[in-house]
Amino acid sequence: MRIPLSWLAEYVDVAPGSTPEDVHAALVKVGLEEEAIHRFEISGPVVVGEVLDFVEEPQTNGKTIRWCQVRVAPDGENAADGGDAVHGIVCGAGNFFPGDKVVVTLPGSVLPGPFPIAARKTYGHVSDGMIASARELGLGDEHNGILRLKELGIDAPVGTDAIALLGLDDASVEVNVTPDRGYALSIRGIAREYAHSTGAAFRDPAASVDPVDGEGFEVVIADEGPIRGRVGASVFVTRAVLGVDPAAPTPAWMIARLVLAGIRSISLIVDVTNYVMVELGQPIHAYDLDKLTGGITVRRAQQGEKLETLDGQVRTLDVEDLLITDGSGPIGLAGVMGGATTEVGDTTTDVLIEAANFDPVSIARTARRHKLPSEASRRFERSVDPDVARAAAARVVQLLEQLGGGRADGLGSTLHTATGADPIQLPHGYVTKLVGVEFTDDEVRTTLAEIGGTIEQTDDGLLVTPPTWRPDLGDKADLAEEVARIVGYDRIPSVLPVAPPGRGLTRAQQLRRQAATALAASGLTEVLAYPFVSSTQNDLFGSPVDGEVPAVRLTNALDASVPFLRTSLLPGLIDTAKRNLSRGLTDLALFEIGLVFRPDGAVSGTSDLPVGAALPEPGVLAELEAGIPAQPQLAAALFTGDSTAKQPGQAAIASGIADALGAVRTLAAALGTEVTVRQGSHKALHPGRTAEVLLDGSPIGYAGELLPQVAEDADLPRVVGVLEVDLDRLIGVAGADKQISPISTFPAATQDLSLVVDAAVPAADVLAAVVEGAGDLLEAAHIVDDYRGRGLPVGSKSLTFALRFRADDRTLTAAEASDAKLAGAALAGSRFGATVRE
Repeated sequence: MRIPLSWLAEYVDVAPGSTPEDVHAALVKVGLEEEAIHRFEISGPVVVGEVLDFVEEPQTNGKTIRWCQVRVAPDGENAADGGDAVHGIVCGAGNFFPGDKVVVTLPGSVLPGPFPIAARKTYGHVSDGMIASARELGLGDEHNGILRLKELGIDAPVGTDAIALLGLDDASVEVNVTPDRGYALSIRGIAREYAHSTGAAFRDPAASVDPVDGEGFEVVIADEGPIRGRVGASVFVTRAVLGVDPAAPTPAWMIARLVLAGIRSISLIVDVTNYVMVELGQPIHAYDLDKLTGGITVRRAQQGEKLETLDGQVRTLDVEDLLITDGSGPIGLAGVMGGATTEVGDTTTDVLIEAANFDPVSIARTARRHKLPSEASRRFERSVDPDVARAAAARVVQLLEQLGGGRADGLGSTLHTATGADPIQLPHGYVTKLVGVEFTDDEVRTTLAEIGGTIEQTDDGLLVTPPTWRPDLGDKADLAEEVARIVGYDRIPSVLPVAPPGRGLTRAQQLRRQAATALAASGLTEVLAYPFVSSTQNDLFGSPVDGEVPAVRLTNALDASVPFLRTSLLPGLIDTAKRNLSRGLTDLALFEIGLVFRPDGAVSGTSDLPVGAALPEPGVLAELEAGIPAQPQLAAALFTGDSTAKQPGQAAIASGIADALGAVRTLAAALGTEVTVRQGSHKALHPGRTAEVLLDGSPIGYAGELLPQVAEDADLPRVVGVLEVDLDRLIGVAGADKQISPISTFPAATQDLSLVVDAAVPAADVLAAVVEGAGDLLEAAHIVDDYRGRGLPVGSKSLTFALRFRADDRTLTAAEASDAKLAGAALAGSRFGATVRE
């Protein structure tokens, strides 16, 4: 929320000489977050000038310039830059005439950019300044011609300071408004917060107008409240204003304030509605009354119904979308954006003003469903004061009468079914007990009255009814927080709690950190991806075999294209790699440790937590608990590009399955356990480059390379190494009964063993048989060669293993080592038909 200081000062006594930084400090004191300070970044001399005459001079480049004589100071006086009263200025615009008052930036001034102005020679003349356009002054996007002051309704004397005249000396402070404090998305709300912080007098802008109800315009609320049983509209006020001059300009002070508030000027009617929205926090919509067909009906959309919104997009509506309709059909998405058919334009003279109050949940879902955030939806989804609608409509009517020459018509309507908040019982001493700081009864009572609450004294304490603009106050804890906030958080001392003995990270937490540290230390970068994926991503990565994977679907997804919770970490890593590759980072080694969501069956998410301050019944809690899916913690990694960069004397080494297998072994070693791998298969991985990761003979995940087509679909290189393992299962056996053997002082005996087996037999299974058969003398074994081809029977392969034997109490003989080797070969032969290759 951006707050122009001059606007704020209209409704609260800002201390004289206060800087934007001072206002920020005051607002931070009551819990608002400081964001930025915005200024027009313009300095003078910038003055009102009068075009006396000009000569048009065509140029060889096809452009025609005007050599202008502009009076920038009264006769007999020097200009603000110390020069003559009449300046010669070169201008390329052609939309002004002799006698026009314009804005002249004299030498020495600086425009936003920054763009310093100086006398300079151009087109054969010395241009002694510049005649400015609206965009050059920072007042808007218009740059086709210079700014003529009469178009803004301004007739100021020549030489007048244009910076002050146009409101360009103002500034705005920006604060971050949390979702529970929607009332602060208005000058009205911020002025009230400034008053809370400083004790300054607050003047409610809603009280500056006298609401008058209109009659005769039909409005029907035809909604049964499909979202949690709540009706979509509780307030709907309309007022008609006739005879508005479509050519009436928006005054400069209003344009400047809107710009500082982050809103561009469009036309007087639209600007007035935006102005009142920022001032009071009530979104306003204006209809061209001549384009309306009959009255207005507020209803839900029918399936497949369409609407062209003001941004020119034709949108297919959902049955939960709340619509504004007339006799012709939909004319607006309630609380989000109006429709094109009833848009006010350059010829609009008769206007119907709408000030309504819509259900926050309905508006939030519609805005997200259509990816259509707006200033109106931003306020409605945080709740708008239902009692300000009549004042807001009256304020729009007032401004259109004053600035546009309109006249209020009796036509209109007032529908108000909103109910007030329920009273909250605040026991004696509750605030002190909860906050931990002593607050007197008078401080509590005064503070709650200051925020607008209605206070009744009871035997047990206070009965407090929150004001209509504070729907976030729902229980006594909220009231206690308000007392602490308004009285001052500085009253709460900073006390470092003493950690109870025997507590800290659990063993599982320590091991998870240990695993992450080991992967990071080996050169991987940890990332955190969103857990939201599509059904296609879940089906592809959530199971090694084809078929639909059970998944949790979100009831209110942030993005309709990814409405499911992930069953694998790999989609998030792939998206992260894609994003980094698009930004020029080609060599990536990424990992993530996180939860996945794996229900036993499809979970639709139809059980909603009941809304209200009371704790749900035990049966409801049990039902919700039963619907929570299994959430194992996995570790996943992705490798692409080069794992070793090219350098003199060293060729680049590409990433792939070897990196994935290395990361698996690093992870296991960090947790004090061992894993084995064997040939595996996964529908998302390359069939010849996929390893199944085993823990005590049971699968816990996969390592390998993505299918080239899967990598191509994700805009990744052809070779992408990946791994994903169940970290919870690794942690479950980490370091359990780990036996540390002493280093033997006797020499080792090394031998090689080559076995010929059927090509379909996994090498890991043959190695396991050799190790088992060789017995305790075998210290280490690994495969060194896999040969297939000439000299071997068709359909077979030769596996060569390097074996190392050692005894703890003696030096082995060659015969002992050979006997152990042959015992391993014999067991491999009995299991897999392996024969020793001569």
